Order: sequence, then C-alpha cells, then structure tokens
Amino acid sequence: MSDDGSRPDDPLSRFLHAETGALLFIREILTSVLAVATIGLLLFAVSGVWPPMVAVESGSMEPHMERGDLVFITEPDRFSPEFAYGDTGIVTHETGLERGYSTFGAPGSVVVYRPPDSGGPPIIHRARLHVEEGENWVDRANPDYLPSNSCKQISACPAPYDGFITKGDANAQYDQVSGIAPVVRSEWVRGIARVRIPYLGYVRLVFSEAVLVQAEGLSNGVVAGSTDGVERVDAANGTESLSAPGSLSAPGSLSMAPEAPSVTAAGGAPTAAAA
Repeated sequence: MSDDGSRPDDPLSRFLHAETGALLFIREILTSVLAVATIGLLLFAVSGVWPPMVAVESGSMEPHMERGDLVFITEPDRFSPEFAYGDTGIVTHETGLERGYSTFGAPGSVVVYRPPDSGGPPIIHRARLHVEEGENWVDRANPDYLPSNSCKQISACPAPYDGFITKGDANAQYDQVSGIAPVVRSEWVRGIARVRIPYLGYVRLVFSEAVLVQAEGLSNGVVAGSTDGVERVDAANGTESLSAPGSLSAPGSLSMAPEAPSVTAAGGAPTAAAA
C-alpha cells in the first residue's frame, strides 16, 4: 500500500495482487509448479533416489501390494537395520525370519531392481536369499518354489556370482527359476520399498498407457523413464504388461515364466512374497 491507501502500480505488484485475468492464471500455475517441485525435492532429500515413487503395474506381489499402488522407495542403505546383508541395506527373507523383521506383510526387504540387459521396466519383488559365487543355494531354498531339488536342473545354480535370489509374493517360483531375472547383483537394486499408498498409482498408469498408445501409433516406439517423480514398476509374474515391446518391467515388462496359478493379473511393482 502507498501512503494514500492505494496499491502500487508496478508490474510485480500487479502480478502478486491480480484477482482476475491472465496474471492470476499465470500466478496460480507457477504456484502449483513450485509446490510440486518443493514436494519432489523433499521426497528426494528423504529417499536419496529419483524418482522416489513407483506405481505398481501388476499383481505378482499380491496381496501385500496391488496393481495401482503408489510405493515410496529409498536408497537401499537408508533406514535399514544393522543386520542387513553387508553394506547393501537389504534384509533377505531368510534373515527376516531369524530376526523377526517384516515389511509389507512378510519377512525381508521388498526391492526395486533392474538387470542392465533386461530391456524392460524395473521389477519390485522380495529379496529371499543372498548367495555367493559358486554356491549350491537349492539346499537353503524353499522347495515349494523350485521345480527340482537338484541344482543341475536350475540354470542359476550354482550361483554365477554373488547376489540375491528374489521372488514375487504371489508367484509360484523364484525369479531365477522362472526366468524373470538372473541372480540380482546388489548394484542392480535401485531402492527398497518403504510405504505403500493404495490406488494413487493408477493416475500414473493411466497416463503411461495414454502416452504409450500415442507413441506406438506414431512410430511403434517405446516409452520409458519418468519426469514426474513417479515410475512404473512391474511385479513380474509372467503376464503381459502395459509397456511397448522391448520396454522395461516395472515400468515395463520382461519375457517371463508363468505366474502362480492362484494369482490373477499382472505382476508389476509395488507388491511382495516369501521363501
């Protein structure tokens, strides 16, 4: 206010105090963008990863994660207990049973990982075992999730290198048995699931489908990655996901083995299971 009670007439004041017209519209848009950016920066500061949220695309982690869930993830070594394996920050199902440590309805950490040559979106599944190079890990595994008790019948046994055996909670077999993924190296793990928000991920999934359809119509291309802080992940279970050919699996899809007969629907991210 000026001394005579009127508002200053400089451009900044008009922009800040406009109550109608284009200036008000622009101010509201900028305010919304700033609010979203602030929230994104805060989430990144807490999580240490970008995007800090993933939308579950399929049902391989049911009933602990459902398609359309939005899951907040963090760097593996953040908020992890001291009995996590080495410096990975990951607690396996095996250790979780021993220590009484559970997340998302079952022992062990639910991890988001992507093999470098998968050609699909990240996968969100539970870490079941940690194995060492050359180890016959079948003896430690749950026989219910194996086609045979013989290491010779399993391509990932003995373990070709140190890493994790993983599984979707609703799937019938380990990822390394069904062909969903090889033994998961610790450096492939992008984050650990911490909080699940039901249904909110559907916004991202619907948007991704719309963009994907448009991209395929124009050039049969592949849509991947995220610019809005939310990524699609696949709780891989052998069903066809929403992504284009050759895309990822949690955003995206891999070429996968059949899922557990008792589970319906896709198995993408935000979900989980036990050994």
